[in-house]
Amino acid sequence: MENPHILVIPYPAQGHVIPLMDLSSCLLKHGFKITFVTLEFNHQNAMDILALRGEEMGNRVHLVSVPDGLGSSEERNQPGKISEAILQTMPRKVEELIEEINGSERKINCVIADQSLGWALEIAKKHGIKRAAFCPAAAALLVLGFSIPKLIDDGVIDQDGTPLKREMIKLSPNMPPMNTMNFVWACIGNINAQKNIFKLMVRNNESIKLTDWLLCNSTYELEPGAFTMAPNIKPIGPLLAPKSKPTDSNCLTWLNQQAPQSVIYVAFGSFTTFNTTQFQELALGLELTGRPFLWVVRSDIPNGRNNAYPEGFQERIGSRGQMVDWVHQKKVLSHPSIACFISHCGWNSTMEGLSNGVPFLCWPYFADQFFNRSYICEYWGVGLGLERDGSGTITRNEIRNKVEQLVGNEKYKAKSMALKETVMNSIAETGGSNNNLKDFVKWLNE
Repeated sequence: MENPHILVIPYPAQGHVIPLMDLSSCLLKHGFKITFVTLEFNHQNAMDILALRGEEMGNRVHLVSVPDGLGSSEERNQPGKISEAILQTMPRKVEELIEEINGSERKINCVIADQSLGWALEIAKKHGIKRAAFCPAAAALLVLGFSIPKLIDDGVIDQDGTPLKREMIKLSPNMPPMNTMNFVWACIGNINAQKNIFKLMVRNNESIKLTDWLLCNSTYELEPGAFTMAPNIKPIGPLLAPKSKPTDSNCLTWLNQQAPQSVIYVAFGSFTTFNTTQFQELALGLELTGRPFLWVVRSDIPNGRNNAYPEGFQERIGSRGQMVDWVHQKKVLSHPSIACFISHCGWNSTMEGLSNGVPFLCWPYFADQFFNRSYICEYWGVGLGLERDGSGTITRNEIRNKVEQLVGNEKYKAKSMALKETVMNSIAETGGSNNNLKDFVKWLNE
């Protein structure tokens, strides 16, 4: 009998593709055949992510792209436009792909879809295929979605998801508080994008009922309150990438020359953007710390990369600072020279920092990142938040002062290392995440 054939369908954004690629690598070890679906606009990104996982995995995962119906590159960077394409174009194309594959010899035995793509689960049910949903964010995000009917009944939000007032609420006594204005759908793009994403979450509450498994890149120990509220969510995290190609050797060579726990690592994910003022305040803040830093600077920053830095900045910092457009983040965070991580608090970055015992300085941008900051600062106690001034800017002095508070206080590193041990134990032989993954693999083989 042939090994099961699994169709993996991520939401087409880097933060969603990476953990599902990591899950796919786990499943390859058990002999499953993997077909991984992307939209046209992020197919190259998925190919790059796959290439980093080594030739063996690259040869065993079949990447397939489907049309996205998007026009300009500008549209392809707007979460609202991407959401429209996912609802209007992707379902029909994925169903055609399933029908095409099932007309061949290797029929699909299971669909694993990002939980935000509820329609994929509906299509799988229609074709009589086993299905599992995967959440690449905190379990708390799923719990927030499940709580939407109650939030409407309690007068916290209206039928479109709009918060009726600014307040701090707790979904359960054992979860950190949430600011209603920072609900995941309420702080993304314009009002239309917010409504689209809210509608998607409401619909997905129904679609998730069609799943046999609801998986999450988290651990029981990190989010006990969320898993108590929704015991149907099964954590299998942290999902760690297999050993892969070395990252930029210049970057690693530079890190090797730095003292232990001395380097500030700065990275903000694939969506965060800064205006010129904020970009320059960040640069000057890093300069003021007097510490070595490794800063991942996207190539599409205002005015071009080299023109955006403050005058004389690059000359003054010399070799103390490294500005690069890409690093292998998991390798960087595991390096002994890293002292702290200035992060947008995306869930992948959060899990990677926790898995390596690195304290955080939190700079959330949108979506679930504000709640992740609450986990990091208030619940786990492994970081500090960077606060904006009256004009909405995080100033150079705020950056310098918070770096000193974080790195200068040993309790943050001690808590981070203790939490690392807890998190990594969950994927040890008898850990909760490892047990869930073993049960999932057994179900796939049934």
